[in-house]
Amino acid sequence: NRVSQEVRVRFSLRPPKIMNLDNLSNLIELFSHQVQKQNKKDIFLQWLNPNNQKTYTWEEAEKNILKLSKIIKENIKEGDRCLLVSENRPEWFVSDLAIMLSDGITVPAYTTYTEEDYKYLIEDCEPSLVIVSNNELLKKLSKTIDEKDFIQKVITLDDINEVTNNLNLISKEKYLNFSTLIKDNLLEKDKIQNNKLKRNSPACIIYTSGTGGNPKGVILSHGGVLNNLVGASEIMRPLFNSRPVFLTWLPLSHSYEHTVQFVQIAVGAKVFYAEKIEKLLENIFEAKPTIMTAVPRFYQNLYNKININLKKQTGFKAKLIDATLKLGKKKLLNQKMTYLEKFINLIVEALVRKKIKKQFGGNLKAFVSGGGALDQEIGEFLNSVGLPTLQGYGLTETSPVVSCNPIHKIRVKTVGPPFKGNQVKIADDGEILVKGENVMLGYWNKKEETEQVIIDGWLHTGDIGEIDPEDGYLKITDRKKDIIVSAGGDNISPAKIENMITNEPEVDQCMVYGDKKNYIVALIVPNKDFLNQKEKIQDVIEKINKKLTLLEKIKKIQLIDESFSIENGLMTPTMKVKRKKVTEKYKNQLEKLY
Repeated sequence: NRVSQEVRVRFSLRPPKIMNLDNLSNLIELFSHQVQKQNKKDIFLQWLNPNNQKTYTWEEAEKNILKLSKIIKENIKEGDRCLLVSENRPEWFVSDLAIMLSDGITVPAYTTYTEEDYKYLIEDCEPSLVIVSNNELLKKLSKTIDEKDFIQKVITLDDINEVTNNLNLISKEKYLNFSTLIKDNLLEKDKIQNNKLKRNSPACIIYTSGTGGNPKGVILSHGGVLNNLVGASEIMRPLFNSRPVFLTWLPLSHSYEHTVQFVQIAVGAKVFYAEKIEKLLENIFEAKPTIMTAVPRFYQNLYNKININLKKQTGFKAKLIDATLKLGKKKLLNQKMTYLEKFINLIVEALVRKKIKKQFGGNLKAFVSGGGALDQEIGEFLNSVGLPTLQGYGLTETSPVVSCNPIHKIRVKTVGPPFKGNQVKIADDGEILVKGENVMLGYWNKKEETEQVIIDGWLHTGDIGEIDPEDGYLKITDRKKDIIVSAGGDNISPAKIENMITNEPEVDQCMVYGDKKNYIVALIVPNKDFLNQKEKIQDVIEKINKKLTLLEKIKKIQLIDESFSIENGLMTPTMKVKRKKVTEKYKNQLEKLY
């Protein structure tokens, strides 16, 4: 028995063989092929939640998908939408694949949505079935569920407690509990297979974050996600010399993490689900991930945290840190080092970079940044201190990745070369256009909006960029809609200025303003240690103004003590500031600055 256990451990440590993705018809086939190749008793999914330590082997994941699919099939027709509202956990994965196996279309929704947000989504996509994780979320949904006749069944991942029974629920029988469903016995011949779904079949409808109005449902195909996995697998391949470990913490309802879920299948990974964002650093240390995906806001916080600690060092330690950053940047930019510099670089690798890596479990091969622009200074800093950070680019409408930096040639100012399988070109006005299987099938129930962005097969991204003619690397220079046009008709990039300001430890968040105005102003949320120190914040702004052109300089500031957050509706679930909402809320204060 001990011998067989040792063999099993060795098997799980083998480098992953990335399967041929071009010949697959759908995402169910991807999982089905991988299940056959894996040791069925190896742990595949694990939630780092002390109150729910359930793990799923490959075999258990397969059986649960089959069992749940049986129930779903009884309640939906082919092509019906199924709303999935849950925090990240193994059952999220099981539910998503069970919906696909049942010929349904998954509609993931953020757990941070309000009752009104859920009402909008439900009325827009008209789901036949709802899978919701817990009582708290069910409370937010129940009123709308009760009003809608098209919802046939609600499945909860946790038990429904007595509190929920006081709600105005039409029928208790409508609510099924996941833990009772999975007790169903399966025949030995029951295997995961779906021959109906084709590459152009809809896999999911993922709603955009709604920075500029109501969210739109983006219909992504099975082929679109599979196409994305080809490029993702090429980026991943050089990073693994054993079975990769992922820590999933970005919401799975976001297209970025949703596609990463299928990358995890393709590379035969072990997947940990973080307990919650507040426990993220503890979870990283526990999971010891090989790779982590995150949005720029995460890296900005990380940069400020590491930087504050490094700045506290004095004497020999301070010199070591300076050498780490200086030589790390040289290596990143492929600049020649002297023999002495190479020797010093080996020393700081052991004394500084290794210690920093240890705080992230010690096995981290790379961070991948997406979902927004990563500031150049932050990218250079993280790469220099031994945390390789690969910036990529994409949008929900492209399943979602368009391009990404490879580990062997990181160019921080860029978002890397386009993935194989999608074409990228720059329009006459500088807009980035994308064509390929990864482009969405369209917006749900929005033919006109679809035709406005997909013209002759080319998706108009709304981003401004350029392609390096030498190596084909893509660089994002701006966002078409976010550009501030001054009273004099000059174009100013708010993102550039905001990144410079929020990179300062004294500032937590900011939004610059000045469309059709004579000068630029800024709303600033100071770091909690600098809440009442306007002079200190003013000094920071003056320091930044020296690096800006005359048109970009911040003339006046308004300090606010309420952070932009998901809860107060000023930030999207992917941590992007909702400019329109912030401007509406602080319109009076902003206008007083003129």
